[in-house]
Amino acid sequence: MNPPVTVTRTQAPPRTITWVGGIDGFIRLIDQTLLPTQFVHRDIRTVEEIWEAIRVLRVRGAPAIGVAAAMGVVLGMQECRAEGRESYCQRLREVTDYLRTSRPTAVNLFWALDRMERRAHDSPQEQLLAARTRFLLDEALAIEEEDRQTCRAIGAVGAHLIGEGHGVLTHCNAGGLATADYGTALAVLFSAAEQGRRFHVYVDETRPLLQGARLTAWELQQHGIDATLICDNMAAQVMKEGRVHAVVVGADRIAANGDTANKIGTYGVALLAQAHGIPFYVAAPSSTFDLSLPTGDAIPIEQRDPREVTHGFGRQTAPEGVKVYNPAFDVTPARLISAIITESGLIQPVSAAQIRAVLAKCAGGDKRAGESQ
Repeated sequence: MNPPVTVTRTQAPPRTITWVGGIDGFIRLIDQTLLPTQFVHRDIRTVEEIWEAIRVLRVRGAPAIGVAAAMGVVLGMQECRAEGRESYCQRLREVTDYLRTSRPTAVNLFWALDRMERRAHDSPQEQLLAARTRFLLDEALAIEEEDRQTCRAIGAVGAHLIGEGHGVLTHCNAGGLATADYGTALAVLFSAAEQGRRFHVYVDETRPLLQGARLTAWELQQHGIDATLICDNMAAQVMKEGRVHAVVVGADRIAANGDTANKIGTYGVALLAQAHGIPFYVAAPSSTFDLSLPTGDAIPIEQRDPREVTHGFGRQTAPEGVKVYNPAFDVTPARLISAIITESGLIQPVSAAQIRAVLAKCAGGDKRAGESQ
């Protein structure tokens, strides 16, 4: 891993991940493991480094992982000296197969890698190696730009769900740090604020890695949005007191029936929202849908290092040798979701038929939505 480069923050929202240079360039990303106390960019120059960055959550959030994986393919192909199309494609498969092992749940990772493979296979037979890699870089940059536009569209579609004076609860981080630009769940809030609406956000800390406390609270401060940080186990009390009028979260994978995988703890928040009569919204791009899975029961759930629980942020808080169960995600049943906010409109009610109808409006339709899994 290259040494970090500390940068001075400006008023403009920082770009989570970007490509620097041409086909011999590199990835520059915000190291999210250091926020909020340090704002640091890391330069990533090898496919092994981007694999590590995805795995240890230097870059995280389903859309941002997809962008990172696409750019990682370019890094992996820069040193390719294969002669001929077949050997080039063999090296490409090695790179994409390797990147697929970084994290198992976020479908955008697999979607982006599948798309990069298709781009390589679609290149003209007579293309030189450098030209093929240029095609791959163009595709990675297209994925990044499309995600940026998608974030803005999601915000525009969902902004009306946030009323004047409302209290909104979030879980984990689904802002600009999780995407190429503006976020998914937080895009809804940013768009509502830009329309002049005033509201208050309650930020779940999101144990055990505190993405809400470290990342969402920081992003909301950057945008000047009124926010209060709460422990995860305070959400029920805050709802009972009438402080919450809506819940908005992101997603890492959505099955064909609308069952949604998101950061661990989301399912519990959805149950609390139902118990208190509060609408529960999921904001996600079409690329987060995996129509090859009929229900959420088939979504693979990543199991993470027990030390994230027993030694959070380097300090031991549990007895040595205790057993630990540490799933990174849980699945919220579609029946608990009031609507899914996509770039092409609201999915409401949340059903397999309505999902297909709305996704058909998206660029590429169902082809974008995980069917090549």
